[in-house]
Amino acid sequence: MTTRQQPGLTGAEAGSTAERTLRGLGVSPGIAIGPAHVMEAGAIQVPEYTVVETALADEVARFHGAAEKARRQLGKLKAKAGTLPADAAADMAILLDAHQAMLSGSRLIRGVERRIRTERLNAESAVQQEITVLAQSFAAMDDAYLAARVADVREVGRRLIRNLMETPYQAFSRLPDGAIILAEELSPADTALLDPRRIGGFATVLGGAEGHTAIMARSLSLPAVLGAAGLLQGVETGDLVVVDGRAGRVLINPSEDVLADYRQRQALWKAEREQLKALAGLPAITRDGTSLTLNANLELPREMEGARDAGAAGVGLLRTEFMYMNRDDLPGEEEQYQELRDLIIAMDGRPVTARTLDVGGEKLAGALADRFATPANPALGLRAIRLGLKEPKLLETQLAAMLRAGAHGPIRILVPMISNPSEMRKVRELMRAVARRLLRRGHAIADPLPPLGAMIEIPGAALAADSLASVSDFFAIGTNDLIQYTLAIDRGDEQVAYLYDPLHPAVLRLVQFTVEAAGRAGIPVSVCGEMAGDPRYAALLLGLGVRELSMAPGNLPLVKRRVRGLDLREATRRAGMIMSQTDGGRIAALLDDFNEALG
Repeated sequence: MTTRQQPGLTGAEAGSTAERTLRGLGVSPGIAIGPAHVMEAGAIQVPEYTVVETALADEVARFHGAAEKARRQLGKLKAKAGTLPADAAADMAILLDAHQAMLSGSRLIRGVERRIRTERLNAESAVQQEITVLAQSFAAMDDAYLAARVADVREVGRRLIRNLMETPYQAFSRLPDGAIILAEELSPADTALLDPRRIGGFATVLGGAEGHTAIMARSLSLPAVLGAAGLLQGVETGDLVVVDGRAGRVLINPSEDVLADYRQRQALWKAEREQLKALAGLPAITRDGTSLTLNANLELPREMEGARDAGAAGVGLLRTEFMYMNRDDLPGEEEQYQELRDLIIAMDGRPVTARTLDVGGEKLAGALADRFATPANPALGLRAIRLGLKEPKLLETQLAAMLRAGAHGPIRILVPMISNPSEMRKVRELMRAVARRLLRRGHAIADPLPPLGAMIEIPGAALAADSLASVSDFFAIGTNDLIQYTLAIDRGDEQVAYLYDPLHPAVLRLVQFTVEAAGRAGIPVSVCGEMAGDPRYAALLLGLGVRELSMAPGNLPLVKRRVRGLDLREATRRAGMIMSQTDGGRIAALLDDFNEALG
């Protein structure tokens, strides 16, 4: 972090007007300039109810789960603070240590547990009441230092309550146009609430380049920087902020010269995007005449217009989680059918690949949060198709909506996190049973039944792709989770972001296994992870035999430009050279040399 004060002001006088530059992970390109909106924990409406005697143990466990999550959050913040200048890092570490101490065997923890067990209070209310009593006792002490710790007590309490309630930020609609959100962390559900027509961009202290929040930012074409240590220190709502989502920089209160430079960069960025629009109506065809399919990934229905404008051949991945986010109940069959029907009609005959619910991990839907125990490792626990098969009513409702929507246009059904053929067989049996029931009820459905595909995102699935191909109508390779699981890294954790390597030989071999298995079975295979939307990887994926790519709508022109500039025979030869390598650095050099020759 660099700091430069306004001329003529001392440090104290400068306050928040001092220019600061922070570095983080540029996760979504573009430059945003606008007023800061600093997200505070804010007041939360805490529910209060009586817990039945038989549920007290579960309520205590729920509280301890929230406390454990808070400790992990503080641990991440402390690690991030280590990248700050020495004095700032030391101060931050002392503060975070104090917060962590309040969450481990403390009076706070014991008091909340006692209130749940003896007063039968729900955990949120027990935390609030215990925090109130603690704050009052601190404030009454004849010790200025301890009295000043009241703010720390309240902050720890807010963190616990927010974790218990899985509360997303809700006030985005009231922000001024072009506002830039600065926050400790934004969840995917928070990000889904951002309207790119009104929000300029955002930056956070926590978050990784390949996490779902980053994916959502790219999908919405919102400039974003994650993992910026010290972001919230000394910044106030209303301060002028620049977010450079390509370089991973956040500038707070930039000088006039710096601001002018970034306004020029912003204008150039917009001009380049305008030029790329001319590609929308051109075919995705290589120089040697091979036609390819470039589809759009959709997170939210409002991206549909952008997908059409970008010339998407279809929707290669519709993440249906949007219907489950930011609500307290579950969407029914009719609601899901209407949402899907409108999307299919809007695509006007172009195919839509709808993925069944993929919640769990960082994407837990609020309405489901209270129904299942929090797993020790959410990424490996009850999520995606595992959840659907454990709660078949949940899956059947989705399948019914998809089958009915398929009566209005072409649809494919994609099943996430498949690990073995028996899961695909069970889903197919469920789909057929749902189809029979819908026909008995007199509903029109897709005829014939839609293709049913397996998402290949687990290394074991890729290695067993031949057997999965025998029970699947198509494959879609989800490179985000495939890389995460292959390299054993949390793709949302900025501390290990440097290990996230799409060009790791193991990852490339798994992609190759999958493509070759699909070829032997004669079924289509696509790539719908973030690799597909990065022009850097286009030649390699095509050289490996992939002919269908699906990506955020904003990336479609960039990838199409690269596709139209390459010769597939040369790309295939270069892919062969790359696959004979065992060193990641050599692989990257071979690919980058090839791309540079394309210009």
